[in-house]
Amino acid sequence: MVCSGMITRRKWLAGTLAAALVPRAEDRAREPFRLGLTPVFLDNDVRLLDLLREYLEPRLQRPVQLIKRRSYQEITVLLLAGRLDAAWICGYPYVQYRRRLALVAAPLWRGAPLYRSYIIVPRGSRARALDDLRGTIHAFSDPDSNSGYLVTAALLVERGESPGSFFRHVFFTYGHRNVVRAVARRLADSGSVDGYVFEVMRAREPELTDACRILRRSREYGFPPVACRRGDAHKPSIRALRSALIDMPSSPPGRTILEILALDGFAFVSPDVYASIEVNASLLARAT
Repeated sequence: MVCSGMITRRKWLAGTLAAALVPRAEDRAREPFRLGLTPVFLDNDVRLLDLLREYLEPRLQRPVQLIKRRSYQEITVLLLAGRLDAAWICGYPYVQYRRRLALVAAPLWRGAPLYRSYIIVPRGSRARALDDLRGTIHAFSDPDSNSGYLVTAALLVERGESPGSFFRHVFFTYGHRNVVRAVARRLADSGSVDGYVFEVMRAREPELTDACRILRRSREYGFPPVACRRGDAHKPSIRALRSALIDMPSSPPGRTILEILALDGFAFVSPDVYASIEVNASLLARAT
């Protein structure tokens, strides 16, 4: 016969062990929400990062840690590994890992979650068409960037070319602003750049953009989104992040952040917004 005291003691021990293993709500609330930022992030201003953190923390009801890296790949790897809760990434890595990632929200620029890729050349360049750039030096932003690499690479693949065969030399600057600098200073004969970044720089840093000319504008593509791991999509913290981003225009701090970023706001969008990027990614994958 088993003594009832032993059963009670066992239940008590089991309950104590379970309580020790499951984090309390207040413990979870003290854990920082880790938000990754890639070079798609327009401004490196410390003030902007502070404003973003101060805006998000009361809405997520926990500390917010903003994590930046030099390349898209570094942030994407951290996100997939669960070392970030969410990240502002590019549409290209999103479609590459679409089965493992979920959309949180997408920025709205000029009223829509869309932007273009530009090919730019120095102001005095004689180039008038893509063919005029054959055998020259081209600056890309990042190998995992849609506007800063994929759009131009896919365009060349459609023509039976590749960046390596068409250009004499290519290099990566790891930043759209750096592409503009490279072209403006004639370190490159042309460059592939995010049209949103270029247009904002045109208003804020005309000394650089005035030294460049837009040779080609692409079709519209889905704006770089904020994403999380698919299994985390329904977590309260992710829902809180989405609400905080979408609600930005309704509060003075949120409007200040949007003004600095030159964005209209954020919205929840369908994955179909990124279908054209997925087509280009598949085209490039088949060619390599």
